[in-house]
Amino acid sequence: MDELRSLIARHGPIGRTATAIPGVSLLRAEATTTAAPSVYQPLFCVVAQGAKRLLVGDRVLVYDEAKYIVVSVDMPVSGEIVAASPDAPYLAFSLALDRTALATMLIEMGGAEPEPPAPIGMAVSPVTPDLLDPVKRLMRLLDRPGEIAMLAPLAEREILYRLLTGPQGAMLRQIALADSRLSRVSRAIDWIRRHYDRPLRIEALAEVAGMSHSTFHRHFRAVTAMSPLQFQKHIRLQEARQLLLSRQGDAGAVGFAVGYESASQFSREYARLFGAPPARDAARLRGLSALDRARSAETV
Repeated sequence: MDELRSLIARHGPIGRTATAIPGVSLLRAEATTTAAPSVYQPLFCVVAQGAKRLLVGDRVLVYDEAKYIVVSVDMPVSGEIVAASPDAPYLAFSLALDRTALATMLIEMGGAEPEPPAPIGMAVSPVTPDLLDPVKRLMRLLDRPGEIAMLAPLAEREILYRLLTGPQGAMLRQIALADSRLSRVSRAIDWIRRHYDRPLRIEALAEVAGMSHSTFHRHFRAVTAMSPLQFQKHIRLQEARQLLLSRQGDAGAVGFAVGYESASQFSREYARLFGAPPARDAARLRGLSALDRARSAETV
């Protein structure tokens, strides 16, 4: 792990950094943070130093040094870095998960195992030497950028193989299988993200997922740790925050734009999630430096 810490520290300035390797990002933080809502997309992340705590619906996940987390679907979370200092910064590596690459590898490996009884959207496991090795080889390529195009896909392929054959393999297999329960729930999540401003009908979402009403509701909560309505609320409020930051305008109008019918309800739920009413929160964020805003958008 020492080598990975050194590589991340050398190539990752404070905040989140997208590297020259497609899909690979680094995160460095030299202080703990307060809980900040965000949306995680499918990814694999290794923590080389420090620790982070996530609140996912009614679940709490902690991942720290020598642990990795796998996120299988888009997930609204509230995360805080709980172990970081200038002398021992929080250091993390993340790789976006490619469903097509997983599906191709699964075919080459000979198919899928039976589905787990209750699919989940994210989980944490200890890093093994076999998994750490291709991660380090991938990171070393940042010192040899001319080799990235040829060698990065090989290291990424080994990472996916190690993940598929590791403790989270069953969950990752469900990402790749088009008709798995996890993939069906993922289709409903995608619908909510694209139509967050529309009224939510559970029957229509269940039809998108190809499930009965009761089965869909049960599996959606198992995957996301929240109900479809709670999930939609998180997505609406995240979108509202982006709108408030990108344009000067009336907070009430933004609330209506993301699907709220009541300005007071929008303001109340926004303050509950972000800690301040919409206009005050947006003014605070606009007053931050670009670096501080980047820190507030940390995801791994």
